[in-house]
Amino acid sequence: MAKRNIVKDGDPILRKKARTVSDYNRRLHILLDDMAETMRDADGLGLAAPQVGILRRVAVVLGPDEKIIELINPEIIETEGENEGPEGCLSFPGIYGIVKRPEKVTVKAFDRYGKPFTITGEGITARAFCHETEHLDGIVFVDKVERFLGPEDEEGNEEE
Repeated sequence: MAKRNIVKDGDPILRKKARTVSDYNRRLHILLDDMAETMRDADGLGLAAPQVGILRRVAVVLGPDEKIIELINPEIIETEGENEGPEGCLSFPGIYGIVKRPEKVTVKAFDRYGKPFTITGEGITARAFCHETEHLDGIVFVDKVERFLGPEDEEGNEEE
């Protein structure tokens, strides 16, 4: 595993739509392992492949049990409720804002071997599923911010 550089605001790759993964091979496994290490090293809750310069529909999310959830070609298939809360992004260091997200999200995706699965997340996990899936479509969280937070705000800021 190797830590990768995280692409920052202003890099055009963050605004591009990622391509579908069709080969579930060693290169994909290395990418997933590297992304997990990069996310953990940066104290993030999620990371999408475009954030490390790869235009593929791949994301990793830190689950509620601290286990890495690998999502290949993820698709949100169901949402429930609404949650307004603080959000940040590893590609936008130091910038935080209030974003509305569903409270509960169900995602259909594939694992690293191409096996389909469905997973439901609530709270911060649901927020991360939405955040990372949007990255794969070239949408970044600052597009969704209702109100930016300054250093004087007391809210807990989480970086996806």
